[in-house]
Amino acid sequence: MAALITTVALAFVGYLATYLNSVRLAQRQARLTRVNLQLSDFYGPLFALMEANSRVYDTFSAKYVRPDGRDPFRHDIPPTEGELAEWRTWATAVFIPNIQAMRDVVVTKADLLIEKEMPRVLLELCAHTSGYEITAAGWAQGNYGDHLSLIPFPGRELREYTRDRFMFLKGEQARLLGARTKHSHGQR
Repeated sequence: MAALITTVALAFVGYLATYLNSVRLAQRQARLTRVNLQLSDFYGPLFALMEANSRVYDTFSAKYVRPDGRDPFRHDIPPTEGELAEWRTWATAVFIPNIQAMRDVVVTKADLLIEKEMPRVLLELCAHTSGYEITAAGWAQGNYGDHLSLIPFPGRELREYTRDRFMFLKGEQARLLGARTKHSHGQR
């Protein structure tokens, strides 16, 4: 009788351990799937677009740098008509499409946010994009009175936000895959 009870108890413990392990593995797989989606559909594209936009803006600034080292839009002397025409070309060809793509990621993939609420910096990005669309619509009608968005671009904050979240998720992905990372990132 004692042997039977021991056998049943050991079988139950084995079943329970197997069940708990399978639940843990399923939760880990679900978390990895979500992290992969967050990286591939939200933070990865947002990070890549932000970095590309920043580098192209740095190139524009370097190409049209004033003698004192500042670009035409960060200067006491207003941009020349030639600089403004070049800006419109760069803005319509690169900057506006990039920020529209960033906004589209935010609007269509908000379910992949790390945060529980929409971060202020992403709302500012969306507003900035709409402001540039108004400016570009004026350009299309031959109105060149405005050259910037009506709402400032949250450049530094957005760059930090996208980089920090991307790196955090890459660390989380590596952890879930069992790999060790060079840099450990705290939980959010």
